[in-house]
Order: sequence, then C-alpha cells, then structure tokens
Amino acid sequence: MTSPASPRPSAAAPAAAPPSAQIPPHGPPRRVLVVEDDPTVAEVVTGYLARAGYVIEHAADGFAALDRAAAFRPHLIVLDLMLPGIDGLEVCRRLRRAADGPAVPVVMLTARGDEADRILGLELGADDYVTKPFSPRELVLRIGSVLRRAESAPPAAAPSPVLRCGDLTADPGGRRADRAGHELALTAREFDLLVFLMRNPGQVFSREELLHRVWGWEFGDLSTVTVHVRRLREKIEDDPAAPALVTTVWGSGYRFDPAGGEPRA
Repeated sequence: MTSPASPRPSAAAPAAAPPSAQIPPHGPPRRVLVVEDDPTVAEVVTGYLARAGYVIEHAADGFAALDRAAAFRPHLIVLDLMLPGIDGLEVCRRLRRAADGPAVPVVMLTARGDEADRILGLELGADDYVTKPFSPRELVLRIGSVLRRAESAPPAAAPSPVLRCGDLTADPGGRRADRAGHELALTAREFDLLVFLMRNPGQVFSREELLHRVWGWEFGDLSTVTVHVRRLREKIEDDPAAPALVTTVWGSGYRFDPAGGEPRA
C-alpha cells in the first residue's frame, strides 16, 4: 500500500485519521466488518477506522466473513475481492441473498485491474469500491460517505414528502421504496439514485452529473452509474430491456419520465 507519489503509513503504526474523517458522536459508534486476508492491509485499515471512531471486527476469509456478519451485524462491510475459501463476489452474493431487511452497505476492495470484476461487484450490490493501492484516509472518507447516505433522514421539522409516480413510491424519510404495494430491495445507492431522479422528473442528467450529485464524487468510474441504472431498472421497470421510467437520452444521459409510471392497458 505504498507508492512514491503518495506515502502510506506502515501497518505497525497507522497514523490517526484526519479530522474530516472523524465520526461525530451521534448515538452509538458504527460497527464495521473488515474482510481482508492480507494482515498488513487489514492492520492499516482497522487502525484507521478505529481511530475514526468505528467499532471494528476483522475476518480473514470468506466463510469467516459470513459468520461474523451474522453475529456482529455491522452497519457496513469493507470487503476484499480476493479471499481464500470463497471470494468477495460470492460473499457479497450470499449477504444480499440472506438479507431480511435493508441491505448492509458494502465497500469493496480490489487489486484487480479488470473493469469487469469491479462492475460485477457493483451488480451484486456493492455500494462503492476502492482499488489497491489506496489511501487509507480516502477509504475512511468513502466509508463515511456511504454510511451517511445509508442512514440519512430529513429533519423532523421538515420531513421530505413521499414521492409517487403511478404505482411507484419512494419515501426519503423512511428510506423505503415500493411498487404496486411490494417493497423494493434497493441498495443505499440505488435508493439515492431513484429519489434523485424522481425529484427531478423530465430533466436529463449525464453520468458525470449523477456521479457528482448522487455519489458526491468529483471524479470516478462512470461505469458505476451505468451499472446502478441497469440494476435500478431491473427492480422498477415492467420491461428493463425497454425502460419507460428511467429512459436513456442518447449522447446526453438519463431522464426520469413520469409518464412511464402511468397505468397501462
């Protein structure tokens, strides 16, 4: 995790997380499960997260990750892609399959340069990913961002109204979406994307704009947006191959079309 251009702390003595990464003491500390088989990387990551105020558990392989996730009930999981036993993709798949409520946010770590692996991780429900070598401080900030979005709620004095389009509804306050009375199993990012689009009907947003306004990133892999749009369509569209709600404006981006939610014969 060391590069000449951006020095990294040693695993033996990780530096304190920067003030901007510290978690305010609002309620109990957030629990994070770190799944990483490299002891050096694991020590650095857990050290930074502990200093940022998180309660940490560590698992060194895929099977242990599933056991610890069930017992520890983390608020977020940092999941390495390459693991002994079963890999991170399979762990993510099983976690999503076993979820009996809102999906636990997952930030995936990968040393692979193959874009297909990152896209597959996003398709399986990972909320974010960081490619090795990475800055531990950036990872802490990314984790904080994912948790804030997953746990965000409007002030009690000014609740956000429930958004409706035909039989599709999204409740920003309760972070719940349903269609035709059936709750949708959306990840935190998918829910954020849906709410943003429903709040801005008829407007076209490029992938760059969505990456900035939904993810809060100034730059990043635009395939992240593409994958999340595809996954969202699979959950809200009658025919994801011919979407009527989240439409593509070729050469420009995506648009939420309220007419697509009107009852059809």
